[in-house]
Amino acid sequence: MPELPEVEVVRAGLAPHLGGRTIAAVEVLHPRPVRRHLAGAEDFAATLVGRTFGTPRRRGKYLWLPFHDGDALLVHLGMSGQFRTAEVGLPDARNTRIRFRFTDGGSELRFVDQRMFGGVSLSLGGAELPAEVAHIALDPFDPAYDVHQTARRLRSRRTAVKRALLDQTVVSGIGNIYADEALWAARLHYGRFCDRLSQSAAVGVLEAARAVMAEALQQGGTSFDALYVNVNGESGYFDRALHAYGQEGLPCERCGTPIRREPFMNRSSFFCPKCQRKR
Repeated sequence: MPELPEVEVVRAGLAPHLGGRTIAAVEVLHPRPVRRHLAGAEDFAATLVGRTFGTPRRRGKYLWLPFHDGDALLVHLGMSGQFRTAEVGLPDARNTRIRFRFTDGGSELRFVDQRMFGGVSLSLGGAELPAEVAHIALDPFDPAYDVHQTARRLRSRRTAVKRALLDQTVVSGIGNIYADEALWAARLHYGRFCDRLSQSAAVGVLEAARAVMAEALQQGGTSFDALYVNVNGESGYFDRALHAYGQEGLPCERCGTPIRREPFMNRSSFFCPKCQRKR
């Protein structure tokens, strides 16, 4: 599932294509991506016509497209949701579910989703911050984010540090990939209890998470397959720089010990058993 760097790449890619453009028509090619709109696909399409997009926004892994009228289009990328831009008349990419056309006659915006776990919905009054996202904690790239305050919140949890990093009400944007990478960089075992961390250790792992996500952003995010691409259809390349996630059996780049994989929360955790000893 896309994490903060992948969603930010999508947001940044959408910005020059959407800002100030007015919707002329919406075609819902499959109703499932608009399932949260209880009045149905036709009403969803009609409701959006005539609205003008502002600048796309994001908090953590959550993306929304504000309208000038104060509402917003809330986006759930799910496992395989993508936005693709295309010139009018070009064939749809496979699994195109929604098509947006604009009054200026320029390039279209198309929502593509193979597995259809994602979707879009109208958030009334959500241009500044959708109510559906308000409970989500700030992410490490938000100007108002305070790493020391977040570290104290992390240390107050009586749970494993990785579980807390994945908790979007503690800090948002971190998923399985970047949690493993941050813990490897901070030399912490994923099962270490938060209330056993020092303040400096908690700050350290949070700063490691920000650093690894910043590096991933520079490389367009992490793509393991064609289910995640940017609006131009290009893949990210950060998978080539991973130190722990997905590296089972390969030597740790610090000490040479083979990276280990263990089950965790119906997922997997990848770590170095020597550098990240369980205490």
